[in-house]
Amino acid sequence: MSDAKKLFIKTYGCQMNVYDSERMAETLGAKGYVATDRPEEADMVLLNTCHIREKASEKLYSDLGRLRKLKAAGRE
Repeated sequence: MSDAKKLFIKTYGCQMNVYDSERMAETLGAKGYVATDRPEEADMVLLNTCHIREKASEKLYSDLGRLRKLKAAGRE
């Protein structure tokens, strides 16, 4: 299964967000994606949050900055 693409999902916020992330993982799993715990290994990164909780939004923007650096490093 080395041809499988890797998927990283990070979930912020409430239990409903966790449920939604699980559904996304199942749907993308049917398309051949396998989960990874390491975003640097992932072919696709999904950050699932809502803007209802301010803390979740702050964490999201912080993670986006880190992911941008990972993506840039992958181009070198």
